[in-house]
Amino acid sequence: MVLMHLAVKNNRMSANNDHFLTPTWQQMRATPLAAPAGSLSRKKRLELDDNLDTERPVQKRARSGPQPRLPPCLLPLSPPTAPDRATAVATASRLGPYVLLEPEEGGRAYQALHCPTGTEYTCKVYPVQEALAVLEPYARLPPHKHVARPTEVLAGTQLLYAFFTRTHGDMHSLVRSRHRIPEPEAAVLFRQMATALAHCHQHGLVLRDLKLCRFVFADRERKKLVLENLEDSCVLTGPDDSLWDKHACPAYVGPEILSSRASYSGKAADVWSLGVALFTMLAGHYPFQDSEPVLLFGKIRRGAYALPAGLSAPARCLVRCLLRREPAERLTATGILLHPWLRQDPMPLAPTRSHLWGAAQVVPDGLGLDEAREEEGDREVVLYG
Repeated sequence: MVLMHLAVKNNRMSANNDHFLTPTWQQMRATPLAAPAGSLSRKKRLELDDNLDTERPVQKRARSGPQPRLPPCLLPLSPPTAPDRATAVATASRLGPYVLLEPEEGGRAYQALHCPTGTEYTCKVYPVQEALAVLEPYARLPPHKHVARPTEVLAGTQLLYAFFTRTHGDMHSLVRSRHRIPEPEAAVLFRQMATALAHCHQHGLVLRDLKLCRFVFADRERKKLVLENLEDSCVLTGPDDSLWDKHACPAYVGPEILSSRASYSGKAADVWSLGVALFTMLAGHYPFQDSEPVLLFGKIRRGAYALPAGLSAPARCLVRCLLRREPAERLTATGILLHPWLRQDPMPLAPTRSHLWGAAQVVPDGLGLDEAREEEGDREVVLYG
């Protein structure tokens, strides 16, 4: 099979994004991964596996039936950079200058080694038919320090390979191991998460499946966060951010997605999910929990939760400004960065706009959002498996 760097032609990808799809790629020989039997849709359903008792939320389940296996390498390999990699490299697949090692996430991603430099990468594997859906968000979004991008993309006849810089754990694992993140540290990390979301929204991207495990650490010290990838993001074609497809992680899903309304604001739904992430960082557990799907969704639809004791007034205020039952009352992603809880450092994040902080934005101290009466005729939208 001939493997080549991918060049996607689409009139929606402007010439300003040509830096991402380099036009001078050369063809190379490679041994491909076995194509998964029965290509499945990448659209997620609501599932009840996302909890802090697991190492990572099990949202991307292994496909049923035999998993794709790496065929033995048929090309001569460069010498391994370390003796302990010799066994793994001997049975791995070669993709140009890369060697794919053991799989991750049920066979959807692989650890990869760049043979000339010995640099480690994560290789995400997609059906080649999804090339446009996978790459279009990166073509739309300008580079940003808190949003990871593929360093290289290779395409075969059946599969697409996107190589990302290796990371050092994710926020979900950090919260699970430490239970609660102290406010000063949480503010530093959450500011980076909000900055990534604001950058996406400003350039017409809705993330949809936003949750803690999608924010990963770019450094071993676990100080710098990046959005892991843009999978499942929606590229908007105009100012209207209305979405109709209803899929999300149950712990992070907004009440409007569970309602009987046909459409919902994608950006406001992202903000709700970010509010759930912030609450979880500060409390060590999700704001809405129940083992029964119907009861869990009922709690989310009512917007009833209790903040943990010991939080500062600004932190409590920000959580409530994000977890508002009515989407129009939530802060925008850029508005989050103006909140006092995130502006308590000497470096200004944005120009002061005091008029944004009227009585409607400052939520008084209390037990959380008031329980609202269920809309007459509302029905539970069954989105889980």
